[in-house]
Amino acid sequence: MSAYVIANVDVRNPARYAEYIQLTPATVAPFGGRFIVRGGRAESLEGDTPANRLVVLEFDTYEQAKAWYDSESYRQAKAVRQSASVASLILVEGVKS
Repeated sequence: MSAYVIANVDVRNPARYAEYIQLTPATVAPFGGRFIVRGGRAESLEGDTPANRLVVLEFDTYEQAKAWYDSESYRQAKAVRQSASVASLILVEGVKS
């Protein structure tokens, strides 16, 4: 069953965040991950959560997504993101088809 990492990122340092954008794809692919949404136009339709930079990654399984997030290969990129932005990330399992 597919799983998704959904990130709402408030970029505070665009130059530093650009480094994160360059580092991340190479860490996602080995875990079978794919970018579904990576920035682009967004707006809040309901609620108080602002639509900042939204990113959605799809993985084949929940376990692969969690393994990517906890991986040594993502550790450096994660530190760069955390130094350049404030973000909320959630991991959610998809529906069975």
